Amino acid sequence: MRNFYQYLIEFLKQFEHLQSVSKYLAEGITFISIIIIAFIAAYITRKILLRLVNKIAKKTKTNWDDILVEKKFFRALVHIVPAMIIYHAHNFAYPPTHIPYDKLTTDQIEAFSVYYSFGLGGFILRMTRIYFTSIILYAFNSLVNASVDIYNTMPYSHNRSIKGYAQLLKIFVFFLGGIVIVAALLDRDPTWLITGLGAMAAVLLLIFKDTILGFVASIQLSANDMLKIGDWIEMPGHRADGTVLDITLNTVKVQNWDMTITTIPTYALVSESFNNWKGMEESGGRRIKRSINIDMKSVKFCTPDMLDRFHKFSLIKDYVIEKEQELEEYNRKNNYNQEDSISRKQQTNLGIFRKYLETYLEKHPQIHDDMTFLVRHLQPSDKGLPIEIYVFSKDQRWANYEAIQADIMDHIVAVIPEFELNVFQAPSGSDFQNLLVKN
Repeated sequence: MRNFYQYLIEFLKQFEHLQSVSKYLAEGITFISIIIIAFIAAYITRKILLRLVNKIAKKTKTNWDDILVEKKFFRALVHIVPAMIIYHAHNFAYPPTHIPYDKLTTDQIEAFSVYYSFGLGGFILRMTRIYFTSIILYAFNSLVNASVDIYNTMPYSHNRSIKGYAQLLKIFVFFLGGIVIVAALLDRDPTWLITGLGAMAAVLLLIFKDTILGFVASIQLSANDMLKIGDWIEMPGHRADGTVLDITLNTVKVQNWDMTITTIPTYALVSESFNNWKGMEESGGRRIKRSINIDMKSVKFCTPDMLDRFHKFSLIKDYVIEKEQELEEYNRKNNYNQEDSISRKQQTNLGIFRKYLETYLEKHPQIHDDMTFLVRHLQPSDKGLPIEIYVFSKDQRWANYEAIQADIMDHIVAVIPEFELNVFQAPSGSDFQNLLVKN
């Protein structure tokens, strides 16, 4: 390229009106020629290399090479070819001398160095260094992204996310790359800038405070298995209630049930409390905890007519008969006659209703019988006597879960009158209106 440059100068000097600018025209034409050659070489390399790599990637059984192609790792490597061409041709404008370098005087070496540093050759060299650094950063970024995607294809990736570590590594490498680029622009040694950063350590710590906190939090979340992508978490302080979509160095992205997206600082998940419903999902059941208030004035002993009617209900028929026989035997042993309604044991409509709920839920196809299963009384209050069901549904999906417990509550409310019980409900305006109409 130096010979081409010298030829252009001699050629342009033949034109009298171009003699004064022949050197600059030759430099410009040579520089443009280098760029065109580099562009053509990059185009040819991209067509050949990428086509070959794509064919090989499609034929292999592993998907690692496919991910590398998708993340444009090989496309980044193509840029090395034009960078090498420009680098090897950068010194075409260096002043020619036939004197060996060791025979040059100090003044000559200094003059040549100044000319080269501030001339076109020095400019091209600096730009080439920046180009090489950018290629390395581009390829490194693609390689790290591909590595994260490859890791995510492995089964244990669901329990350990490495995206935060990958981001920290990229920040560190890009920071070093930035130092190299600045050093190339200033024509200084990169170590000169690095040593100068020591005085800025406090400022850097302040700038990267969230990054440092996020990195430490990522380690704690991963090491303690506190959170992973796909978990359902609830964090009211940040208005988050949904599925974890992404865990990065600085933020955790949560998609709420209303389809909104909430971002939470990673370190907040360590410094603050949050609910992770992973245990519920892994258990195979989802808790149903509902209660209904019974009007205590409707609770009473069962009459013979009521017992005869309960014999017709297949779910509690056997229980009512066996319990009645057990109580009759107890009363007979203790000589409690029929008139002693206080001393003798009798079945109540509320007791039979509670047993009915147990049997009904035991036979329900969507209720776990091997997990916590309770039908219990809660503390009576001015709103009646609460009867609570505490069971677990087999289907954890939100819509199905809500449908299951709604179906159960529908049935309970509808069946209560069969046991001559009343649901306690605060009177409304229509109740008072009906009372006035009757009076």
